[in-house]
Amino acid sequence: MTDTLLTDGASDEVPPTTRADWQSDQEVRWCPGCGDYSILTALQLLMPELGARREKTVFVSGIGCAARFPYYMNTYGMHSIHGRAPAIATGLALARPDLDVWVVGGDGDMLSIGGNHLIHALRRNIDINILLFNNQIYGLTKGQFSPTSEKGKITKSSPVGSCATPFNPVSVALGAEASFVARTHDMDRHHMQEMFRRSYEHPGTSMVEVYQNCNVFNDGAFETITKKAVRDDMLIPLRHGEPIRFGSEGQFGVARHDGGVELVEVADVGVEGLLVHDETRPDPSTAFALSRLAESPDRPTPIGVFRAVDRGEYAGAMNAQVDEARAARGKGDLHALLHSLPTWTV
Repeated sequence: MTDTLLTDGASDEVPPTTRADWQSDQEVRWCPGCGDYSILTALQLLMPELGARREKTVFVSGIGCAARFPYYMNTYGMHSIHGRAPAIATGLALARPDLDVWVVGGDGDMLSIGGNHLIHALRRNIDINILLFNNQIYGLTKGQFSPTSEKGKITKSSPVGSCATPFNPVSVALGAEASFVARTHDMDRHHMQEMFRRSYEHPGTSMVEVYQNCNVFNDGAFETITKKAVRDDMLIPLRHGEPIRFGSEGQFGVARHDGGVELVEVADVGVEGLLVHDETRPDPSTAFALSRLAESPDRPTPIGVFRAVDRGEYAGAMNAQVDEARAARGKGDLHALLHSLPTWTV
């Protein structure tokens, strides 16, 4: 972060920036070949397009490989406590609703010790953007199984295979009533940027799960669906208002079945028999069913926006209550207090 960020940003005009403006002077120190590099690049290239201000942007992380992210963005940021990034970001977003607050963490950080903080941030719908890097392993601590590791996973902490049922991050988010939930992967920069853009533009809490490769401790965890040669047949693009269809020739699709959804061949049901994706559907049950289509990362897997609904942003509602209480009492100005000198008399 440079001294130029210490301005008050009085002008409404956003100065143009380039990727270089968003890169910090810190050496990027992930293992060579780590998927985190492509995610960082995608975001640094996107930020100028968003018209964001560096002095109004904050990245908050917990502990883990992904948590190095704030060091590499030339913005404000905080490398916080294990699992607590959503809680810290919540406080920041409530106190400073004028800021763009991003939360970055891995599957271990977010879904293990931080699971409770994550679901409550999603439930409250505070205006923060959560990027959950899922590599199905603990990388920083050298290869233990994580909350998303598949059943039977052999690791240093499960030498005869994990017997735990894994979390599905998208399902968890939808179960917590998240208003925006999406999934992307680190092998497609364009798709990542589109999901990050949608996340940024959403009013309320957004969560984007990013399938990310750990080439040291869990190499190739998602290669059966993300390799370029197999993507057409293994990734199911979710496009709002369009029939859910995939395959190199569009030969496969998704249709309703017994209250849920199933994979079908278009030749068997016709295009009219396919489910038309509606990301704005108030009831999350269909989005949840879509999140359950792939039981493991070796089956056709939906990517894109599962849900995007407007249900009222928490900070605005809370601050409206504060303003109402202040008006009723006829005294007190919390904003003036927070922006006053370092000391004050109560």
